[in-house]
Amino acid sequence: MTDAPGPLEPLGPTGGPILDRPAFERLTTTHRRALKLHCYRMMGSLHEADDLVQETFLKAWRGRAQFDGRGSPRGWLYTIATNACLNAIKARSSAHRILEEPARPPSEGRAAAGLAAELSWLEPYPDAELPDLIDGEPGPDARYETSEAVRLAFVAAIQLLPPRQRASLLLCDVLGWSALETAQLLGGSTASVNSALQRARATLGERYPQGRPQQRSQPNPQEGVLLERYISAWQAANLDGFIALLREDATYHMPPWRDWYRGRPAIHGFFKTVWGNFAGYRAVATRANGQPAVAIYARRHQEPEWRAQSLHVIEPAYGAIASLTVYVAPLGPGLFAAFGLPPVWSGPQA
Repeated sequence: MTDAPGPLEPLGPTGGPILDRPAFERLTTTHRRALKLHCYRMMGSLHEADDLVQETFLKAWRGRAQFDGRGSPRGWLYTIATNACLNAIKARSSAHRILEEPARPPSEGRAAAGLAAELSWLEPYPDAELPDLIDGEPGPDARYETSEAVRLAFVAAIQLLPPRQRASLLLCDVLGWSALETAQLLGGSTASVNSALQRARATLGERYPQGRPQQRSQPNPQEGVLLERYISAWQAANLDGFIALLREDATYHMPPWRDWYRGRPAIHGFFKTVWGNFAGYRAVATRANGQPAVAIYARRHQEPEWRAQSLHVIEPAYGAIASLTVYVAPLGPGLFAAFGLPPVWSGPQA
């Protein structure tokens, strides 16, 4: 930080010492990943979350005289971060990011609806960036476990909420804050927070039974086998083998394309129209949103290089794939760097 002072600091307004630079850096390091995840849930964007965490720490540094060390540093930073998110949402054209366009029916066959680059699409979140849940452990009043509150479907669902409802639900039901603490952060009364929570839970209840995603089977060796079979099918260019891994009622989304598909036959019909566009595929296992994911590199006909082509986020359920979200070009390759993956595959060629 360019305006950071030396190690000796004046006293704050309450008589306590103002955080010096080393103490401030220790504090921000402790909370960085948890705050980034909170900003991601608020915004639906990995890149916006990065920017807002930086903004949070800059504001915290400049306003550190107001923090005397007697309150919770976690609460202080979450207050700054949440308000930064709310301000950022007000400043942008859309209050939320989407995983699919509302009311658009599923497609059949070739993707005909076209690219929707003008829309704000929900982005995936690398598991490598998930926080260590020590200080970030949800409070006793949290309604959601951390594992389900980071899933792609959950983040997509809360994007449907107005910003204040979204913040109230995240603070109370995900982080376990009390309504009083949340009201102090957001401004307003406890009653207004409880009212926002009630409306938010009702909206989620329309999408999920009892206001939450259906519980999926916990990660187990069966999930590992499913991932291995998925990678093998793609690397062998085995379309039928890939489709066989889907549930009969599976859904498939592919931001930034408007088209989406429901059911194994429909998904097969789409992939049959595009499967031969590349000479072959290479697949690399990763994880996103607490779910298995695969980065696909593809080689075009008459070209030697395997280039980043798409990032696949898999929702497994009882040994099969219930939902598949594939971030394709131009969105897919841009995400590879965030997952620590190179733009061109340089691994084994077979």
